[in-house]
Amino acid sequence: MFKSPSITRKINRLKRHNRIRSRVIGVSELPRLSVYRSNKHLILQLIDDASGRTLASARDQELEKKIKAGEDKTARVAIGFALGEALAVKAVKAGIKKVVFDRGGYLYHGVVKAVADGARNGGLEF
Repeated sequence: MFKSPSITRKINRLKRHNRIRSRVIGVSELPRLSVYRSNKHLILQLIDDASGRTLASARDQELEKKIKAGEDKTARVAIGFALGEALAVKAVKAGIKKVVFDRGGYLYHGVVKAVADGARNGGLEF
């Protein structure tokens, strides 16, 4: 049976995600910063896995200003950085300083790295 490359790519990402999730667990003192990126949007969540609650979240649609590409960043990477900072501000207001980073099976470069850098810049530690 023939598998298209996009299906194989998605299956491989889900395998990586499950492997990561077997080791990365968020609790109320140390929630999990989960990253989900689709072709159009980027969603971040701080999750307490012990109680199954989302403590804070941020979406690229919530950004009130349009982010332009800089000389060193593409527009998508710039949005990821700004979104990481926005989530960090929400987390600090909620009293969360430390998190564990769940990259969701995505490779740690580009948008995912920009989210992590933005969250660190906003005051989160991981």
